Formats: sequence, structure tokens, C-alpha cells
Amino acid sequence: MLSLLMAALVGSMLLGLYEQSSSAQSERATEATSAACEAIADGWSFFATGWAGPVPPPGSAAEAELKRELAPLLSFALAGRPQLEGGLWQPGMTTPLVASHPVEPDILTSVAALAAAAEEGRAGARLLSGRTSVVIQACAAPGPVPGLAAFAIARVPEAPGQPALILGVAGLFLLVLAMTALLGWAIIAWTRRMSILERALAGASTDRLPHLAATGERDLDRLVTALNAAGTRLAAARIEAAALAQRVAESERLAALGRVAAGVAHEVRNPVAAMRLRAENALAGDDARRRTALEAILAQIARLERLTGELLTMTQRRVPEPAPVDLAAFLSAAAADIQTASTPIDVTTPALTATFDARLLRRALDELLHNALRHTPPGGRISLTAAAAPNGITLTVADTGAGVPHALRDTLFDPFVTGRPDGTGLGLAIAREMVETLGGHLTLAAAPHGATFRIELPCPRS
Repeated sequence: MLSLLMAALVGSMLLGLYEQSSSAQSERATEATSAACEAIADGWSFFATGWAGPVPPPGSAAEAELKRELAPLLSFALAGRPQLEGGLWQPGMTTPLVASHPVEPDILTSVAALAAAAEEGRAGARLLSGRTSVVIQACAAPGPVPGLAAFAIARVPEAPGQPALILGVAGLFLLVLAMTALLGWAIIAWTRRMSILERALAGASTDRLPHLAATGERDLDRLVTALNAAGTRLAAARIEAAALAQRVAESERLAALGRVAAGVAHEVRNPVAAMRLRAENALAGDDARRRTALEAILAQIARLERLTGELLTMTQRRVPEPAPVDLAAFLSAAAADIQTASTPIDVTTPALTATFDARLLRRALDELLHNALRHTPPGGRISLTAAAAPNGITLTVADTGAGVPHALRDTLFDPFVTGRPDGTGLGLAIAREMVETLGGHLTLAAAPHGATFRIELPCPRS
């Protein structure tokens, strides 16, 4: 479209320049014929001074003599203007009274009309004769002959180069049309090939790039080759990444298993060593020592059973069974079962009913409250707070103890991580497991003193 518009503008400019050139020649011819017409009229006035006329009849010897006498007048008036013609026209005549050159009949008709119109002044016209413009000027020639008028004629040939100009403009349009057609064909072919590539890429699976066929377009095929090479490298990298991920997962599994095994071994070794020592003492002692030893052994067996139960809790997957729960009564019961006289638990909760698995949440709260109770000195306080959240409820367990050491914050919820020599390190891990089973999150919140654990639980409420 832009190419066609440019060609149209250039062609219009060339034709406009040509027209301006022809118009300028016509204007110069008009000025020259006006001056020549005035010169012929002035020469006639000088010639007719003292002559009373009349004009001799046509074809007579007197007329021939008059024309011979007037010939120098025309030569003088048209001197320096070889491209002009001129003469005198008498009304009622079919031929000029005198003329510097023979005049064609169709031009004579115009000369006669202009001579009649110029009786009181000047008249002019422009004619087209073939491929030549004819400029005619007529003006009154005062004297003894009534209605006599001088006339001058200029012939302005067609500006040179018009056929070449027209041929050039036509060639310009044809060239632009050819360029437009070629460009359009190239764009359509390129777009069609790009559509083929787009469909091939759109229909490919997400795990690998398809192998694209060559399009036949040299520049586009370079892109196809690059895409195919990238797809090959991507497939190889994906296979290598999968192998690395498998090895990393295996390493992490082994590392986790190693940490669990080390924790279990540590937790089992201490009770077993204590039971062995008590048994050896019982064998060498009396009945009282045996009874004391057996009681100690039973306590260590209870510790092992508790460890076994916690490990099973960590490994067993539970399916939540949500049910409507009165949140205030639920939290008050959880606090009443754990608080002591020296360390009370303050419960703050709105009056609302929430839907969740009370058994799983109670297990998580028990672990958090027991943990707070173990780390809060006598006289301290523990708070259990509930609040409504946009999509559920938020529970907070805070204590006034020493807080969580910075060294344990990053691994606080990992199994067998504990800050107490007599702890198993499974309580917080179990609490997180219960909360995540309910679809919630358990985090250690920032607090100015003590430790604050926050449970964000998504659940319907009313």
C-alpha cells in the first residue's frame, strides 16, 4: 500500500511538473503575442497617417501594392520574434488584409471572431491544434479603415519528452506493482510456513520439543535447524536432570533414613543401657533391690513404648474426619487436661463453631501445650488464643519461657531435634504432621519473649 502510494505521489509530481512547464510556455507565448499585436497596431497607425483609404478591392493590383507596402511593417513589428505570426484583419473579409504567414482556415475563424471582439480593445484565445497549442491575440488598429484589427499568433508545440514521461510513469507503476506483488507473495509464503511451524509447536507435548521439518525457506530453515538442535539438547538435559533428581532424591531419602536411624538408636540405647544396669544390680542384690530394679526397668519399657507410639504416629497416614466443633469448649478442655497449678493456661477464643477433625487437632495442641509447659518455669503463664481468619481460624500457643535457641530454629520441626536431654524430639514434628494432615500450617512466630507457635487452619466456620 505504501509502495503504491509512493508511486502515485511521484507520478503526480512528474505530471504536475510537466503541466507547469506547458503552462509556463503558454504564458510566455501570451505575453509575446500581446506585445507583437500592439507593435503591429502601432505600425499601422504610423503607416496610415495622412492616408484616407479606402482599402482596394480584393485581387486588384492596388491591393497587391498595399500588401507589398505593409510587408515591411509586419517584418519590423515581428523582428526578434521568429516563432510568431501576425497581420491585419478587416471585418467582412475571409482572408487577412495582410499576414506574415499563411493561416489555416480553422485558425482564421478564431482570428475573425477575436478581431470583432477587439474592436474596442484587446481579445485573446488559446486553441489546440493537433498536439500544438495556438495562442492568438487581437487588438484594435485605429486608422482610416473602420474595424481594422491587428492579430498575432504563437504556436506552442507539445513539451518535449511527454511520451517518455508517460512511459516512465507507467513503467514506475508497473515496477511498483511488481514489487508489491512479489513482496505480498513472499509475506504470504513466509506466513504460511510460520503457521506450519506454529501448529507443530502448539501440538507438541510439554516434555519435549518436536522435530520440525524444513520449510524450503532458507532463512526460516536456519531457525528450524536451531530449534531442532535446541530440542535435542533440551531432551538430553531433561534426561540428565531426571537422573540427577533421582540420585538427589535417593540421597535425601538415605540421609533422612540415616537421621531417623541415628535418632532411634540414640533413644533406644539409653533405656536399654539403663535396664541392663538395673538388671545387673538386681541379680547381685536382695529382694528390695530387685523390686526397685524391676520398677526402673518398667519405666524404661514405658519410655520405649512411648517412643514406638510416636514413631508410628509419624509414619501413619490419617484421613481427616471433619465435624462441627464448639471452638471455646474444645480449647477449654484441651487446656484443662494439661495445665498445672503452678502454670495455668489462659484461653481466649470467640464464640463460634468450626468444622475440623477434633482428634487430629487435639493431638497437635497437646504436643504444643506439653512443649510449652516443659519450657515455662513455675509462676510463668501459657496462653491459648483463637481468632477468626478470612478462610478459617488461627490458633496461637505462647509461653513465657526462655524461647527457642537460634541454633534450633531452622530444624525445629525435624524429627529428633530437641533442646532437652530427656526429650525425644518428636513432639513438634508430630504436631506439624497433624496440622498438615488437616490442610493447615504450623509455624514459629516472632515474639519478644518466650516461644509462640501459630496454627493456620482452613475450615468452614459459623
